Amino acid sequence: MKGLTQLWAHLRSSLWFVPSLMVASAIGLAIALIEADGYLGVDFTDSYPRIFGAGADGSRGMLSTIAGSMITIAGLTFSLTIVAMAQASQMYSSRILRTLMSDRANQFVLGYFVSVFVYSLVVLRTIRGGDSEFVPSTAVLAGLLLAIASVPVLVFFIHHVARSLQASSIISSAAEQALQAVERLFPHELGDEVEEPEIDSTLFMRRRWHQIPALKTGYIQAVDSERLLEFARRRNLVLRMERSIGDFVEKDSALAAVSSKADASCADREFDAELNAIYTIAHFRTIEQDAAFGIRQLVDIALRALSPGVNDETTAIVCIDFIGAIVAAVAPQRIEDSYRSSNGDVDVIAQGPTFKSLISEALDPLRDAAGDNVAVYLRLLNVIETAAQRTRSMHRRQILETQIELIARDAARTVRSDYNQERIRQRL
Repeated sequence: MKGLTQLWAHLRSSLWFVPSLMVASAIGLAIALIEADGYLGVDFTDSYPRIFGAGADGSRGMLSTIAGSMITIAGLTFSLTIVAMAQASQMYSSRILRTLMSDRANQFVLGYFVSVFVYSLVVLRTIRGGDSEFVPSTAVLAGLLLAIASVPVLVFFIHHVARSLQASSIISSAAEQALQAVERLFPHELGDEVEEPEIDSTLFMRRRWHQIPALKTGYIQAVDSERLLEFARRRNLVLRMERSIGDFVEKDSALAAVSSKADASCADREFDAELNAIYTIAHFRTIEQDAAFGIRQLVDIALRALSPGVNDETTAIVCIDFIGAIVAAVAPQRIEDSYRSSNGDVDVIAQGPTFKSLISEALDPLRDAAGDNVAVYLRLLNVIETAAQRTRSMHRRQILETQIELIARDAARTVRSDYNQERIRQRL
């Protein structure tokens, strides 16, 4: 299941998958319409000469023109897409490239022009002149209609590219993906339950732990939690994750540590390979199981906007507003416990996000970069207030209170204007 999920995430963020499906559909449509002409017969098409009246030469010339123009426009759209991605990466953050690549509108437009090109070629090769003339009139007419429809598709694409380069569009797209990840990863509300704040590092300290090395270098994109728990139960051991999703791991460094419950040897090459297969390690982070990465994308855009070379306060404020929406979505949700057990016996000590780590990911870099910008401090306080209103957990409210104290301290140190100092004190 983990492999299929990761494959689908990879395909969804690629520029070639949807266009490839559309090309295959275009080939199928062309073949179906060509065969349909055989069933309709010549009498049907001759009955409507103004609609199906193109002869072999006319049909061949029209389809050749359509094919040539479509491949030219397809090249133009690919170029515009790449230029837009490069510009967005330079203006905002390279982390948002996967968000832009997964844009369904871009994928559809690219696929449409290539599909019409392929459709025209398939129909074109079936046209025969001379004594055994054959013109698939229905397929030729469909090609003409597809070419006419390409005009509004091209206009839509130009409009979409212009809109997608706006800061608000890029930020909202990244935030939407992060909110979807929060909803998927933390589906249950915390309620009045007591949440475990963080991993107890002294658990099983007297046990003998054996480190399992990573077999490749990269970022941990995903971990199959069910397989990990089943692996520990089947091997009768306690497994402790040494790296969390989103962490970078080097080849031969510790990926996990295991301790046999029966004090037996539990490690060999086959064992290491089986455990590594439960992890997905690649050269970049993804958002599918990494909510912190969704937050990090927005934080990066805000930090670049706050940098002295850019100094774009409005973009930074928009980012903070959307970060506040993500934090508010996390605040009432239950985050899975670190200790995974069966029958009261701990099998896995997991490492994963906590409310404290997500809040730190969201607020710490922005607070440090705020400097003398009072608007950033006030917006960060809005984020904290909204999150506090969404949760009944005293532990989480204490974490938010700590953030308020840090903002008060940093603002007192960096904000120079007495007027702005008073604004912050009133808000506090």
